[in-house]
Amino acid sequence: MHVIINDRQSMIKTIHSEISLLYEIGESVISGHDINKVFSLVLNALSDSMGMVKGMLTIYNRKSGEIFIEEAFGLTDEERLRGVYQLGEGIIGKVIDSGKPIIIPKISDEPGFLDKTGSRKNLDKEKYSFLCIPIKYRNEVIGALCADKLFDMDLMLEDDVKLLSIITTMISQAVRLHQIEHEELELLEKENQRLLYELKEKFKPSNIVGKSKSMRQVYGLIDKISKTNTTILVLGESGVGKELVAQAIHYNSSRNKMPFVKFNCAALPESTIESELFGHEKGSFTGALNKRIGKFELADGGTIFLDEIGELTPSTQTKLLRVLQEREFERVGGNDTIKVDIRIITATNRNLEEQIRLGLFREDLYYRLNVFPIVVPPLRERKTDILLLTDHFVEQYSKENSKEIKRVSTSAINMLMSYHWPGNVRELENIIERAVILSEDKVIHGYHLPPTLQTAHFSHTKHTYNLQHRLDALEYDLIIESLKNHKGNMVKSAKELGLTTRIMSLRVKKYTLNPKIYKRPN
Repeated sequence: MHVIINDRQSMIKTIHSEISLLYEIGESVISGHDINKVFSLVLNALSDSMGMVKGMLTIYNRKSGEIFIEEAFGLTDEERLRGVYQLGEGIIGKVIDSGKPIIIPKISDEPGFLDKTGSRKNLDKEKYSFLCIPIKYRNEVIGALCADKLFDMDLMLEDDVKLLSIITTMISQAVRLHQIEHEELELLEKENQRLLYELKEKFKPSNIVGKSKSMRQVYGLIDKISKTNTTILVLGESGVGKELVAQAIHYNSSRNKMPFVKFNCAALPESTIESELFGHEKGSFTGALNKRIGKFELADGGTIFLDEIGELTPSTQTKLLRVLQEREFERVGGNDTIKVDIRIITATNRNLEEQIRLGLFREDLYYRLNVFPIVVPPLRERKTDILLLTDHFVEQYSKENSKEIKRVSTSAINMLMSYHWPGNVRELENIIERAVILSEDKVIHGYHLPPTLQTAHFSHTKHTYNLQHRLDALEYDLIIESLKNHKGNMVKSAKELGLTTRIMSLRVKKYTLNPKIYKRPN
């Protein structure tokens, strides 16, 4: 009789505790608190009333297909962020995929328990049970509520599942609202990224071709710096288009109606550079028959672009430093100080810091020039731009040479994409101009490209320029063109090329070609 009374009292106490728990959760849901605060209150209440050691409330993102931990009890922020699951992955993924709760009496006995958070790596998994209950909203699974409890053989985990199922029903609407809010924020972030990309495209300089990520970063810097008068140092290998960047900055600035004057510091001997830059007075030296206006004076009100700045002599560097600091100078052989309002953009393919260490470049001048550096990436680091540039130059030189080029052959594209481009965009431009001139059938073929590109495509080792390589390149190009024309039909291609079917098969094998891919429409 005493045992029955104790059992009844224990049952009443349990029911009272559960009612208190449900009341507390109900109050938190309707309180109007921030949703994350509600989730935190729910998990804390479960900890106090059910002896939950760890707890997680996860939400399923229908757009990305990922399940993430929105709120947790007993986990660090780092552990919570690690807990990202795919649908069907681990216990949580299976619960959300199936819509059915899972009870694991002992975590150590369940091989499907992943512990992606790493929060249990130092725990004795034999001592813990795990419960995971789906959160549903109108028959759609939108998340899961999970709890770790100390293992107890006498505990009826099914009763805990029933209680947690009631709780998930109570909070399902709040979880649904949070799911929608999170997905909308994600969509908004993607839309912002798309608009940002469009803005970068909008401000993309009209004189530069390229859509690669590295070039879009350059466009962003051009857009920002164009609105100022800051001195700019454009860095990059020879042929990447440093002058185009300088032009883009000038023509997108408030100085765009004023002169853009360019000067290559490596193009003239030392004796004439100062005269070119600063001008000279009549009779100032032998041969100075008339007064000459220098580049700085010509650029007054506009922009001067000094290319190959690393080639300047120490004496000229000293005079340039004064122009940068004071915006004034004297002509060679003159006494009058001339003031100018100019923006200075310089460029080099040299490592100026190394030049400073060698005593070839003034350190104070370097810091004056390097106020806002822009690094233009080499062509080999922006492969996605090669075809865009190719199309651009094909169109340009087709017009200049009154020729119609309809396309670039597959083999030529492969060669262009395989090459390492030491000469960068300038080299590509020269190669396409040559190919346009050589083409006689409105197509640029692989054999229209220089031997360096053909050899690079057929050999990844040492470059050799023998006759066999040239013949292989031509044969490869002709076979691909024929396969494309006959939609991968090797018999028809062999007939067109004057080969037997057996020889055709050997050639296809030699060049590791797959005729099936040419069956698809181009």
